[in-house]
Amino acid sequence: MGTFQPEETHESRSSSKSFALRWKHENMRQMALIAIFSIALTIMILLVVYGQAGKQISLVIDGKAQVVETRTGMLQEMLEEQSITVSPHDKVSMSMNGAITDGDRIVIERAVPVNITADGDTKTLYTTDSSVEDAIQKSGIQVESNDKVYPALGTAIKADMKIRVVRVTKRTVNVEQPIAYKVIKTADPSLYKGDNRVVVNGKEGTLVQHIEKVFQDGELVSKKMVGKSVANNRVDKVIAVGTKAKPVVKEPEIQTVSAQTSTTKKATTTNSKKTSASGSKVITVSGTSFKYSKVLKNVSMTAYSSEEPGIGTKTASGTRVTEGRTIAVDPKVIPIGWWVYIEGLGFRRAEDTGGAIKGNKIDVYYDSVKHALNFGRKKGKTVYVIGPVKPEAN
Repeated sequence: MGTFQPEETHESRSSSKSFALRWKHENMRQMALIAIFSIALTIMILLVVYGQAGKQISLVIDGKAQVVETRTGMLQEMLEEQSITVSPHDKVSMSMNGAITDGDRIVIERAVPVNITADGDTKTLYTTDSSVEDAIQKSGIQVESNDKVYPALGTAIKADMKIRVVRVTKRTVNVEQPIAYKVIKTADPSLYKGDNRVVVNGKEGTLVQHIEKVFQDGELVSKKMVGKSVANNRVDKVIAVGTKAKPVVKEPEIQTVSAQTSTTKKATTTNSKKTSASGSKVITVSGTSFKYSKVLKNVSMTAYSSEEPGIGTKTASGTRVTEGRTIAVDPKVIPIGWWVYIEGLGFRRAEDTGGAIKGNKIDVYYDSVKHALNFGRKKGKTVYVIGPVKPEAN
């Protein structure tokens, strides 16, 4: 028997070759995808292996540096591995979810609590700032140029530090002060020695002091004068002082006149009396003759001045006190408004009264308190009570 051999034709060989080409064309895309997936998988495996490899991380906490080794991939994991806690107020140089690599340097600044008091309110602030000034700025509290901060702005922050902002305000007020007038005395040859006359009445001026007051948190702590000005000028008082020599007083004559006879005789007394048929009395002093109603013996005299505290310039009778004229008397002894002649002093008018002026006592007015004090107390004086009209010179 012979062996059967398949018949090979040209058509059969062409069909096999076409099938191979068609299969290769259809699976090329799948093969490319498989290759890409294999490469990506390899890279991921390498990354995982690399990520789990040992790393050295430089960790700085509050300025203190240390090197730690870890196989973790994120900062949060590494901190948990090292038992390091981070509060929400702490400052970290990178994200807690950030990936760490070998050689990284991570800085952590711990926030500390501080108490800040301002405008009557106290609040607690957690801060990583280094100075008091930075902490206040972060708190949102405004500090003006005059305000004070305790401790000072440049002080380093410490845990539980108490910071106080003191509000400082300044206010200027005006305070009026009196300006005392001066007493100017001028010589007047038309007046006798011992007689004075007010030429210009004195008037106080007004000085305005500008006072700066400093308040801390509404409480006055200091004040000082920062300036002054004159609101009203003073008017100095001018007094004319007599320089004319007094004439020599002759011994008064005493005359007694009766209805039938008249006899004249001289007596060496300080007063002269003249009695008429009706009983009136007359005295002549320095060329002036006048009648008087009665004579007071052993009169005590003092002096007063409007410059003394509580003494005004208006008398009890409503007139203005006048040196050389006004005296204070007891109205029961000398009627108000009557003129008198005082031995060694001259004519005076009863215009004022006083609580201590009782009986045979007279208070003589002087403009200057110094003159009033120099007058002192005089006793044993004789006073002639004249009447409401002042005698005129003959």
